[in-house]
Amino acid sequence: MAQRFGIHAGVWGFDWTPAAADRAIGAAAAAGYDLIEIPAIDRSIQDARDTARALQAHGIDASVSLALTFDDDISDADAARRERGERRLTEAMHFASDIGATFVGGVVFSAMGRYDRLPTVEARERSLEVLRRVAAIGERTGVTLGVEYVNRYESNLLNTAAQTARFVDDIGASNVVVHLDTFHAAMEERSLTEAVEAAGHRLGYLHASESHRGILGTGTIDWTRLLSDLADARFDGPITVESFSPVVIGDESSIDIGLWHPHWSDPDALAADSLAFLRSRLAETVPA
Repeated sequence: MAQRFGIHAGVWGFDWTPAAADRAIGAAAAAGYDLIEIPAIDRSIQDARDTARALQAHGIDASVSLALTFDDDISDADAARRERGERRLTEAMHFASDIGATFVGGVVFSAMGRYDRLPTVEARERSLEVLRRVAAIGERTGVTLGVEYVNRYESNLLNTAAQTARFVDDIGASNVVVHLDTFHAAMEERSLTEAVEAAGHRLGYLHASESHRGILGTGTIDWTRLLSDLADARFDGPITVESFSPVVIGDESSIDIGLWHPHWSDPDALAADSLAFLRSRLAETVPA
């Protein structure tokens, strides 16, 4: 099977009005990507049919992602927060189904933010309990749930592939996979090779993000080695480019993710160059 490549819609910004959605989806398709990763919308405010129409018009597939906050943290002891988180996750699964996407990933297990307390067994169990119900919704609608571990400053619960693999096993659903992001893994793992090995057969989705979240190939990640490791592991999920610029996403979103320095300013050029870079590195690892 040929490798499928995706790109995060945030490359063109986080606005998702019908016009902005059509612009991002069209740009991703024009650059040659197989799919675009779309942040989950609030379906009580926005109509998912606008997104579905744009995807069909431009002939490109989609995946969906989200990150929980401290206000809807499903690992929290407060039942109201857990309920809000479960509602967001459930809505994301339905949004994916509405637009024909078969994957929902991201920070779905806890808040994305720096915790002021140590992780607990109880918090982990609360998260597992909710995600088992969310995964069951996905099983009925044909949607896979990806658990994306993040660095120590953005969660206290899952920070490595090994932790996440055990967590996925404990959910106990066939439609739950490890979602590996190279930016976070480069911070937390001894090597990306070990991360891929630890995830093993559970690895289902990969964010291709440079060590500084900038242009691929300008940081410290050895992309040729990583792609070789993925081939050895028989990874057949999408490789999705995730790179953001404060010039594009604006001050509020930049502050949310701690993105202080612009590495690029032209989203269309970033999209085209990233895909060409990954294809060239893939060609170095796979015999013609």
